[in-house]
Amino acid sequence: MKSRRLLLACTAFITLFLLTSCATSPPRNPGNACSIFQEKDDWYGAAKDAEKRWGTPVHVTMAIMYWESRFVDDAKPARKRFLGIPLWRPSSAYGYPQAKDETWDWYQEKSGNSWSSRDNFDDAIDFVAWYCHQSHEKLGISKWDAYSQYLAYHEGQGGYARGTYKRKGWLIKRARQVEAQAQRYSTQLSSCADDLDGGWFF
Repeated sequence: MKSRRLLLACTAFITLFLLTSCATSPPRNPGNACSIFQEKDDWYGAAKDAEKRWGTPVHVTMAIMYWESRFVDDAKPARKRFLGIPLWRPSSAYGYPQAKDETWDWYQEKSGNSWSSRDNFDDAIDFVAWYCHQSHEKLGISKWDAYSQYLAYHEGQGGYARGTYKRKGWLIKRARQVEAQAQRYSTQLSSCADDLDGGWFF
């Protein structure tokens, strides 16, 4: 009996250790692109691959992801509450890109990345770059225009075309924050891109 309890305890410990080891912690300094890519050395190659595939620059995709999830791999919208009791979540948004179920399904179907996952950084950054490409194709938004790209990302391309964001002052403020973050990332990357490119093979 004692040995069985010991075995169960060891199994539980190993399971917890494996789950903890598999969890991806967010970068320690998410506001600095150089710091992010130096810490997460495989992220830069994924971001550059997405840029090469869809034409959306790294500083734009990273700024959108920063404001969507702060690079938390399993991020979800906060639950609605009633009298302090947590209820349902307002949407199915999940993962690094905070993509909803139906939007992610669309991406998987159209991009050819059918085995992708929202809590995988490589897939998530490719999704953001792809979505910005779609907004460029459908709405004519420059892939370098982080402000407008974020509005279309948040509202959907149909919502953006209808101007739904114009009634949301908080969203316009957020889009300006995304724009400012993209500019900061761009400036930061200009100082470390040579070093980062030196460790990444095209």
